[in-house]
Amino acid sequence: MHLRYLFGLLQAAIILSGCTEADQPAPDHPDLVLINGVIWTGDSALPRAQALAVSAERIRAVGSDAEISALIGSDTEVIDADSAMVVPGFIDSHVHFLTGGFALSSVQLRDAATPEMFVQRIADYVQTLEPGEWVLNGDWDHENWGGELPGAAWIDAVSPDNPVMINRLDGHMVLANSAAMALAGVSADTADVSGGEIVRDAQGEPTGIFKDNAMALIGQVVPEPSTEQRQRALASASQYVAAQGVTSVHDMADWQSLETYRQAQSDSAAGPGLNTRIYSVVPLRDHAALAAEVAAHGRGDEWLRIGGLKGFMDGSLGSHTAAFFEPFTDSPDDRGFFINDPGDMAAWISAADADDLHVIVHAIGDRAISSLLDIYADVIEDTPPRDRRFRIEHAQHIAAEDLPRFAELGVIASMQPYHAIDDGRWAERVIGPERALTTYAFRSLLDNDATVAFGSDWFVAPPVPLTGIYAAVTRRTLDDANPDGWVPEQKISVEEALYAYTRDAAYASFEEDIKGTLTPGKLADFVLLDQNLLAIDPVTIRDVQVLRTVIGGRTVFEKD
Repeated sequence: MHLRYLFGLLQAAIILSGCTEADQPAPDHPDLVLINGVIWTGDSALPRAQALAVSAERIRAVGSDAEISALIGSDTEVIDADSAMVVPGFIDSHVHFLTGGFALSSVQLRDAATPEMFVQRIADYVQTLEPGEWVLNGDWDHENWGGELPGAAWIDAVSPDNPVMINRLDGHMVLANSAAMALAGVSADTADVSGGEIVRDAQGEPTGIFKDNAMALIGQVVPEPSTEQRQRALASASQYVAAQGVTSVHDMADWQSLETYRQAQSDSAAGPGLNTRIYSVVPLRDHAALAAEVAAHGRGDEWLRIGGLKGFMDGSLGSHTAAFFEPFTDSPDDRGFFINDPGDMAAWISAADADDLHVIVHAIGDRAISSLLDIYADVIEDTPPRDRRFRIEHAQHIAAEDLPRFAELGVIASMQPYHAIDDGRWAERVIGPERALTTYAFRSLLDNDATVAFGSDWFVAPPVPLTGIYAAVTRRTLDDANPDGWVPEQKISVEEALYAYTRDAAYASFEEDIKGTLTPGKLADFVLLDQNLLAIDPVTIRDVQVLRTVIGGRTVFEKD
């Protein structure tokens, strides 16, 4: 709760002792003080504390209750943490922020357990729309009902007047209905797409499933959301992640998303502006445009930062589009594929690096990861040394011989632990037990001195760091079929997971000097939790509640 500490008696005592207001400088009291907390600072200089003080959106002091209480003034806001655990604000190092915001109000298919439930939810949602309105997002998972891919024939009867383009939860595969395919002009005569796949039936007709680059065939006719719709999605996304303790995100998006964030920031005089700190990343192929943007306007501020470029080597495991050295166990003729030609990727990465931009590339299969590490190694060898912080997003299925190369090359593994307990339900059926040993290899990477930053991949997975910590520490799959953990050798400690969501995630965006630990001088971004993560059974971490989220000393979420 909030308390106001009044110090009239103390001021009177000072005057009676012979001092006057004219004799003394005006007191410099903090704007906010938190006391009675169990504070995990993430800072090795002072790992644990009870209290902290905030002035002008930054942490002023960290210490004991007695030390910090002595700073309180009559205008200081005081939070009594009531023995709650306090941690640095969680940083989600991989989201698709506006897409997540839009998905909050779209059809919800993630937990549709049967084809019948899948179809019924679409039918119910269509009833809320006007004819001609699109059905988008969805986040379906065909593994929920055994792996059979849906088709347009499943949903045409319930969506005759509404085009549908709904994505699998990994974002690497969509289902379109016949209305959408007609609008896009897609038929049996449509040519195959490099770096993608149009799934066809025995007669060559598209079934409605489009993978990776082929998704653009339908996406190109989906109407762009309005400025107002984008701002609503941003507000929804910020509100949602604040309730999960997330104070900063690394958004893997596009120029339109960046413009949405800039518009919100410019409107801050008339409204709340941004309520989440955002590292806004644009496509790798646009490296020249981003270089010009940075040269003209800089890299942004503490709320909105630019300078990162996102590229793709391959697709996903669930869509069978991740690039592997050996075939999928359940599909012996299929090794996945590269979404972009490695030669093109090398040229784009080299050009972006020459302009001092931050290269961030998606790679999931072992062949994609190895090829990307080769490209990074070539750039490092051929150019002068500098602080690059190359990133591999997901880094899911690493060949054993490539594990040491992350630290050797200074490459950050940007990973999403929720995927381990989700994919772990079925991954061994797809890649076999041997490759599973270095899947989501958190322990092996840390043991090889790699920097690991955690995130969610929202909309693909929930943006809930506490669930991510639970996943990294227990590796218990969502179906609870692995009570001791799926590939338990890759478990890590709670504290290691906390670092990955705070200090190391800040490092992954070149912001470790201003965030990621509760250190004097850094931004006052912190979270109150109802249980001490370091003192409970890790299995119960998924039940821990966020009590309050504070950004820059301002409460943006408080649990009723």
